[in-house]
Amino acid sequence: MNKFSDLYEFIDFAKGNRKYPENTANGLKSALKVFEKELNIDELNSVDLVEDNIEEIFINIVSKNKDKNIGSLNTYKARVLKVINDYQKYGINPSKIQGWNTKSHSAPHHKTVKKDIPDKQKDKDQIALSDPINTPVDNVHKIELSQRNNIKTTLIIPKDITAKEIKVIKDILDSLAS
Repeated sequence: MNKFSDLYEFIDFAKGNRKYPENTANGLKSALKVFEKELNIDELNSVDLVEDNIEEIFINIVSKNKDKNIGSLNTYKARVLKVINDYQKYGINPSKIQGWNTKSHSAPHHKTVKKDIPDKQKDKDQIALSDPINTPVDNVHKIELSQRNNIKTTLIIPKDITAKEIKVIKDILDSLAS
């Protein structure tokens, strides 16, 4: 029977064989520690039982760690499942580790940018944040007032403005003065 503690040894073994980088190994061990606190005796003695009960264990972890981000807890769960999966493939029979092909990750600053490739998609259409103002000169009075220190006020008033609309504008201006 494979014990939960065997997963820690497997991580060290995989790290030593360059299958996990050091930071990945540390992240996986951290996830195991979080889950280990919630395991019962039977689960501590069986990796398969942990895998079978992972959802129930996860629910207990979430309820006891309400102060932690659910996204982080989901990441821990994914890491535990990754270790279990890798352990079942390569840890039970260590000779299989030689057939383990790891993904190579390149650093973001090493990515090559191809500048000669034309865009295959057109740019998105611009979204108008407001309706355009069509102000034909013959239908409005445009009044520009210079005020203090380079402050300018522009009034655009329709030629056919009603007395009621003028009163509304006056009331608005009067409310700004008080």
